[in-house]
Amino acid sequence: MLAIGVDIGGTKIAAGVVDEDGRLLASTRRDTDPEDPAAIEDSVADAVEELRRDHEVGVVGVSAAGFVGRDRSTVVFAANIAWRDYPLGEVLRQRLALPVVVENDANAAGWAEFRFGAGRDVEDMIMLTVGTGLGGAIVTDGRLLRGASGAGAEVGHLRVVPNGRACGCGHDGCLERYVSGTALVRETRAALETDPDRAAHLIGLAEGKPKRVTGPMVTQAAKEGDQFAVDMLAELGRWLGTGMAALSAVLDPALYVVGGGVCEAGDLLLEPAREALDQQLFARGRRPLPTIVIAELGNDAGIVGAADLARSH
Repeated sequence: MLAIGVDIGGTKIAAGVVDEDGRLLASTRRDTDPEDPAAIEDSVADAVEELRRDHEVGVVGVSAAGFVGRDRSTVVFAANIAWRDYPLGEVLRQRLALPVVVENDANAAGWAEFRFGAGRDVEDMIMLTVGTGLGGAIVTDGRLLRGASGAGAEVGHLRVVPNGRACGCGHDGCLERYVSGTALVRETRAALETDPDRAAHLIGLAEGKPKRVTGPMVTQAAKEGDQFAVDMLAELGRWLGTGMAALSAVLDPALYVVGGGVCEAGDLLLEPAREALDQQLFARGRRPLPTIVIAELGNDAGIVGAADLARSH
C-alpha cells in the first residue's frame, strides 16, 4: 500500500508518496504561515490532493514539530506553530476522506532511519538531530518509544548541568543549550570577542563582523583547517558525547544516528563525540561501545518516516 508522508515545518510543508520499501515516488512542497492553522490545513490538503491524482494511496502520515498525544492525532503543544490541544489528525481526516496518523517530527525522522537508513541493521538505536535545537528519537527492541503521554524522547531537555544555561523550556542546564546549532553560534561569537587573533579566518568569512557568524561558516572554516573553528566544533562534539553517555546508561543503544544541519561537519563533530562517549560510558570496558554514524536520509526522513508509521498504524 502506498502512503503519503507530510512533513510540516515552521515555514514550509513537504509531502511525498512513499512505497513499502521507503522509496519516495513523488514529492511536492508548499509555503505556509505558522501562525495560521487553517492555512496549514489548506496547504496539506492541497499537497495531498496533488499527489493523489497520480497515485492510489491508502493512508496519510503527518510529521509535526510538537508534542503529539497518544491518540496519534492531537498536537498537544507546538513551540513554533499555533497548535494547542489541536485535533490535527481528525481535521485532516474529514477534509481528505483518508485515515490520517500524526507523529512527532523527530520520531518520524528517527523511524525512517531505523527502517530504511543508517539504523536498518539494529534493533536499538537513538537518533539525535542537531539543528536549531536538539531533537531525538528512541527505538528500543524495534519499537518507537513515545512515553505515557506521547512526550517521550525529548533528549534536548535532558538536564546535564545543574544551574547551567537558561533554556527556552523554562529550566536550565538542558543538553540542547550545549548541543545545537544555536549553541555553536552563540559560543563561537562569544569566543570571537575574547580571542579575535585566533579567529582571523572565521572573522574574514563573516566580513569582519562577529555577529554575522553562522553555523555553516564555522563548519566551512573548520574544513579549511582553521584551528579555532575546529576547536569550537570539538567542544560541541564533547557535549554531544556526554549526552550520549547519559542516554546509554539508561537505554543501552547499539547505535547513535546523528542528523541535522550541524552534522555536515562530519568527523570534526563525531570524533570528539566518540572520545567523550568512550571516556564517560557507564561500565566502560565491560560493554560494547555504541557506534556513531551520520544519518542517511537527509531532508526526506520526515516524509518517509511519517508515511511508514501511518501505514503500520
